[in-house]
Amino acid sequence: MKEILITKQESNQRVDKYIRKYLSEAPLSFIYRLFRKKDVKINGHWVKQDCIISEGETLTIYVSDDQLKEFVKTKEARKADLKYPIIYEDENILIVDKPRGLLVHGDSLEKRLTLSNEVLNYLYFKGEYNPKVTSGFTPAPAHRLDRNTSGLVVFGKTLPALQELEELFKDKIEIEKTYQALVVGNIKDRIEIDLPLIKDSNSGLVKVGKLKDGAQKALSIVSPIKQYEGYSLVSVNLVTGRTHQIRVHLSSISHPIVGDGKYGNFMTNRLFKSMYGFENQFLHAYSIEFKKIGGVLSYLSNRKFISNLPKVESDILNKLK
Repeated sequence: MKEILITKQESNQRVDKYIRKYLSEAPLSFIYRLFRKKDVKINGHWVKQDCIISEGETLTIYVSDDQLKEFVKTKEARKADLKYPIIYEDENILIVDKPRGLLVHGDSLEKRLTLSNEVLNYLYFKGEYNPKVTSGFTPAPAHRLDRNTSGLVVFGKTLPALQELEELFKDKIEIEKTYQALVVGNIKDRIEIDLPLIKDSNSGLVKVGKLKDGAQKALSIVSPIKQYEGYSLVSVNLVTGRTHQIRVHLSSISHPIVGDGKYGNFMTNRLFKSMYGFENQFLHAYSIEFKKIGGVLSYLSNRKFISNLPKVESDILNKLK
């Protein structure tokens, strides 16, 4: 038998989802057999799998010590301060300024050195997360940035906060993400790019397509910030959030992002490498603004968080005519 006191971090989720995370190595058939045999209780009362757990409740799972050893996999974390700038933090969320070159989540080539792991180490260091105690919820980012895009990433430190953040980023009505990019050519007026996007299964690249062929609706709003000789610094507001949306949209109107190796201009990229040693896409997640929101994050309504351009990009702008 295992008794677990539900914390604030873990609350507000279905009990079966919690147990699936806690007994992460157990087959689904085993987990749902627990419910059929009435081997799951909350505060001493048998519950069904769709029961929502709350902070302070005691969850009892009737499993043997051998089954716990077999099915519980402790997450790894080491206590360490966060080496990346924290733009904002409270008991519910953490907003981090991610450098370019760092993955938010792990991929097939890199699983350890990620922003998510660094944040978990930091929260462990602060005593707000303990992988040996908390298995039903892990703090996580509510959205993603490409490896080579710098800027703001928002993490949910509790499950209710993460659920609310994910809903906000999904609907994109009460939250606004703005990027800054240096593009080829001069953009002097506001442009709405309303072009559906589809991923090419052969090349892995995203391209403009047709809705009838499976492309997804994508809308970007581009506004000029400053003009340079042959280039423009622009802000881009994502109305939708498709993979590589900003990069493909800007390339599709003949204003590719400087340094973009997939969708950019080869000659421009070679020029910036030779003149400035710059080999990355000039794209930065500049701001996140919360509109009128409710729920556990209602206190963030009408607040805006900003990450200024990194020094490398700022220095390049200062050298451009």
